[in-house]
Amino acid sequence: MSQRLFSPIKKLILLGAVLGIVVACSLPRGAPLQRELTKQNKNEPAEFAVYQVTKNLLPQIERWPSDTSAERHWLRGGGATSVAIAPGDMVRLTIWDSEVNSLLTSPDQKSTTLEDMLVSRSGTIFMPYLEKIHIAGLSADAARQKIQRQMEQIIPSAQVQLAVTPGSRHSVDLVGGVSQPGSYPLNDPDGRMTVLGLISQGGGVADGLDNPQVSLTRGGRVYQIALKRLYENPTLDTVLRGRDKVIVSSDDRFFRSLGASATEAIVPFDREVISALDAMSMIGGLREGRADPKGILILREYPASAVRSGGPDHQRVIFSVDLTKADGLFSADRFLIHPEDTVMVTESPVVLAETIIGLFTSTIRAGNTAF
Repeated sequence: MSQRLFSPIKKLILLGAVLGIVVACSLPRGAPLQRELTKQNKNEPAEFAVYQVTKNLLPQIERWPSDTSAERHWLRGGGATSVAIAPGDMVRLTIWDSEVNSLLTSPDQKSTTLEDMLVSRSGTIFMPYLEKIHIAGLSADAARQKIQRQMEQIIPSAQVQLAVTPGSRHSVDLVGGVSQPGSYPLNDPDGRMTVLGLISQGGGVADGLDNPQVSLTRGGRVYQIALKRLYENPTLDTVLRGRDKVIVSSDDRFFRSLGASATEAIVPFDREVISALDAMSMIGGLREGRADPKGILILREYPASAVRSGGPDHQRVIFSVDLTKADGLFSADRFLIHPEDTVMVTESPVVLAETIIGLFTSTIRAGNTAF
């Protein structure tokens, strides 16, 4: 056989070998294809459920049981309340008496002051000529009236003023996230020290906090809300109680961005609610020339209780978003990202085809050079 006939055969053998390598091996890529992630073995139980995000799916998702681990609860502000006197508080009494032969004042005095009267464990204070008076559980004004009535029995012209310095039971702790953390007494005259009022007393929110969140610990339970919501809705500005603890911190929620997106990163929540369309904007959109706009995947894992209670078909769920359709875009703007979701931008199949064609072209050129 001549050399002229033998060279094309060698070229075909070389091209066949390259094709075999391409088929047998995965080419290095920056992201998977959509079909690679959503493919399942038909002969085995499904490992996850796949849903296309459309206007018809959104109402169904809203009916699914919520992920209680991701929920945050808050207490309503409520109406005005009076701070009740409690054991450990300090009471200051000023008694005015204009009688000449007063039991409490001297002839050249119009009043006498009883300082640092400790409310006992039983809720009483000791008063001269009246002995013990129970005032725990009363507001400052109610306690003043009670003492006034009993004082009038022995000093008809007496007038009583009362001031309360709250003890530790009537203080709240502003733990962090403000300029001046510390313990603050609940000595507001109207008994309405609120969360925003406490933060203001603490010098305001510290700089550098992302989407500041407020945590309120009361009775062993933790309540959370975005600070922005408190500003926007005054009815949520909760009235504080003694021993409450308030912390202001950055939002610790996040989602992941992977694949052929402009940014691969852990992305913190910078707002209370993030839609899939918001997420795409936050990560810089699609990587030009590589991303598949039909293959935006959101990977999420639900608790087993959600599956049992009429939720998704499987704990592991992949939501697929097609940004090339109007319905996909509108639906993506209503589809909410959950904390710890993974937003995977898959690679376009065209990129793989171009890679293979480029590899073949390079191989042919190399063959022509070699033969």
